[in-house]
Amino acid sequence: MRETVYIGFGSNLGDRVDFCDRTVTLLSLLPHSQLFAVSSLYETEPVLDAGAPGEGWFLNGVAQIETDLTSQSLLAVCREIERSLGRDPEHRSGPRTIDLDILFYGDRVFQEQELTVPHPRLHLRRFVLEPMVELDPTLVHPALKQTVKELLAQLTDKHQVRRMNPQPSTRYGSRPACSAKS
Repeated sequence: MRETVYIGFGSNLGDRVDFCDRTVTLLSLLPHSQLFAVSSLYETEPVLDAGAPGEGWFLNGVAQIETDLTSQSLLAVCREIERSLGRDPEHRSGPRTIDLDILFYGDRVFQEQELTVPHPRLHLRRFVLEPMVELDPTLVHPALKQTVKELLAQLTDKHQVRRMNPQPSTRYGSRPACSAKS
């Protein structure tokens, strides 16, 4: 059954724009899937309470895909994309060339050994909620029963998040623009 999935991505090592562009391109090539929308890129201050990501600011964004892949297959593909782009799997909480997180998988709520959906901290992260609101402000968090726009409005996270303007261009083919919904 085809699901709408939101995948967060971010980079704070090397050529961040290049890593984000490559990631979006690789997501557009997933089997049994279609890349539906991609948020703008946001330059974001590192959040230090979840490991030691380093002092380098991140570029973050969110991709929306429609897929027939199971959550476990999608997670395996995301980990392979990370490895192919130089992510060190032994130091997942450190600085990273690319980080991929499955934020939402349809309206499902589940916790498995390596995957919790919705992502357990997404409602606490400005760098996730701002691009999510750009893509679909009316999307309802299936466990919290609030829209992502409502979650962003009540957020206490003070970390800086700046939308990139003008938007960096992709070097690896066109990517769908997000459809801004009010």
